[in-house]
Amino acid sequence: MSVAKKQILIGIDEAGRGPLAGPLVAWAVAIEDFFPASFLKTKIKKIKIRDSKKMTAKQREIIYQLLKNSPCFRWGRGIVSEKTIDKINIFQATKLAMRKAVNHLLENWAVADKKNGQSPFYFKNSEILLLIDGNFKIETAFQEKPIIKGDEKNKLIALASIAAKVERDKIMLKWHKKYPQYGFDKHKGYPTKLHLEMLKKFGPCAIHRKTFSPVKRLSY
Repeated sequence: MSVAKKQILIGIDEAGRGPLAGPLVAWAVAIEDFFPASFLKTKIKKIKIRDSKKMTAKQREIIYQLLKNSPCFRWGRGIVSEKTIDKINIFQATKLAMRKAVNHLLENWAVADKKNGQSPFYFKNSEILLLIDGNFKIETAFQEKPIIKGDEKNKLIALASIAAKVERDKIMLKWHKKYPQYGFDKHKGYPTKLHLEMLKKFGPCAIHRKTFSPVKRLSY
C-alpha cells in the first residue's frame, strides 16, 4: 500500500517592485501548521498578521525575527540587484527573486534536517505547492498557485511579505549611509516627492534603476 505524500505549502512574496532605486527582495516561508503552540506563545500572538504595508515597523520586525529564529519556520530569501532589474526588466526580476527564495528555503530546510538527523531526501517524499502573491507563475518544477492579493488572503504569503519588506528596508538603510543626500532612510527608494526632488538635484547614483522613469530621463 502506497503512503500518501505530505504536502508542503510555501508562501512567496516580494518587496521592491515600485522603487526607483535598490534591489528587489523576495521571501519564501513554510510551516507545517500555521499556528503551532510555540508560535502562539510569542510576543506577536496579539498582532494580526496581514499585509506588511498595514503594519508598524516594530510589528514587522518582531515577526521578521521570529521567522528567522524560530524552529517552527523554514524560510529563504532571494535578492535581485538594480543592475539585473535594468537588464531583464522588473517582471522577470520578480520571478527570479522568488525562485531564488524558494531554492534558498529548500537548501536551509535540508541543512536543518541533516542537523536533526533526518533524511536529506525528505522532499522526494513530499508534494510542494508554491503559493505566490500575484497573478503569475514563476516557472519552477513545483506546483504553483498564484493568488491575487495573496498577502491579504493567506498567512504564509503575508509572513513572506512582512519579511521581504523588513529585509529590503534594512538594505536601503545601509545604502543611505553611502548616499545620504537622497533620503533613502525615509522613502526606501520609492518615488516620493522628496526622492524625486533629490534625484533631480543630484542626479542618479549607482543604485538607481536606470530603466525606470524618471531616472531614465536623467541618465542621458
